[in-house]
Amino acid sequence: MKITEISVYQINLPLEHPYWLSGGRLKFEVLDATLVRIVTDAGLIGWGEGTPWGHTYVPAHGPGLRAGIATMAPFILGHDPRRVLDVERAMDLALPGHLYAKSPIDMACWDIAGQAAGLPIADLMGGGSRTPRPIASSVGAKTAAETRTVIERYRARGYLAHSVKIGGDVDRDIARIRDVESIRLEGEIVLYDVNRGWTRQQALRVMSATRDLNVMFEQPCETLDDIAALRGKHSAAVSVDETLNTLQDAARIARDGLAEVFGIKLNRVGGLTKAARMRDIALAHGIDMFVMATGGSVLADAEALHLAATIPDANCHAVWACQDMLTVDIAGGRGPRNVDGHLSLPADPGLGVHPDEDALGPPVAVYT
Repeated sequence: MKITEISVYQINLPLEHPYWLSGGRLKFEVLDATLVRIVTDAGLIGWGEGTPWGHTYVPAHGPGLRAGIATMAPFILGHDPRRVLDVERAMDLALPGHLYAKSPIDMACWDIAGQAAGLPIADLMGGGSRTPRPIASSVGAKTAAETRTVIERYRARGYLAHSVKIGGDVDRDIARIRDVESIRLEGEIVLYDVNRGWTRQQALRVMSATRDLNVMFEQPCETLDDIAALRGKHSAAVSVDETLNTLQDAARIARDGLAEVFGIKLNRVGGLTKAARMRDIALAHGIDMFVMATGGSVLADAEALHLAATIPDANCHAVWACQDMLTVDIAGGRGPRNVDGHLSLPADPGLGVHPDEDALGPPVAVYT
């Protein structure tokens, strides 16, 4: 089997509500999504998606993703998509770095491999837990009152896991954490996500002031060096995501004890093939995980769910899915959807969901 054609589509995904990151420092209203369609000489077609969370969040943006695919396409054509390691090496040789541009190609290849084997991707990867995974909301509000409103909106949809965005103002962050904890329901999972929004002194002050609450913080500072400098000065559990980009990052975090939780964002780390190695490092070192799409449609959510299903139930806290934040649906209701705040693994082989091509319009590029 060989890859004979790669088509690239661009589509805007408007958010249902404006979204503020880390105390209002960044605002998002529309996501720039890239869909990739890979055709093989065996008649199988695979789909992938890359949707960065805007262009000001991390070093990734829609036009760069499509430019990366243009660079890599000649090196990918002719490969057997079932041999995902060969495709991975071809991409890494053609374009060092730029992991977010490689993720949709990797997803589409896994989709084809699963279809060829007659198995969902998670089963093909050797996992395949059928335990529904809790969906983590993303609460990007600016004030305590707005935070309560957003949490209640997600609770009404069945969500029991919430990623509450904080950062940038010590007194305000302490007050918001205490307010959320005061309304936290039994069994709810709450992660306070700073998105690199604190300096070292700010992080230490908030963590010390909320020690009695026993809460968990995600990405409290800009770098792993910052997080390492604070490790002996607080008792809070730490999750890392923006500084978990490569296998080397995962190895350092595990070796040096920098975090108790990995937040694996598939688009940012380069897709399922590379993310699976991070999963194994985490499991080998007793590190739990959240699995997340960086953003995007139900295709990206399905990919995250497949990786989550390869993680033992006790070690996977939740998946973050973007579909409930969007005003458009490119797959006509198909694929894993929110049921009482959970996503369930698709039974169909491969990814388990493909888009409606009519909803995408013509491709912006085709490589043969």
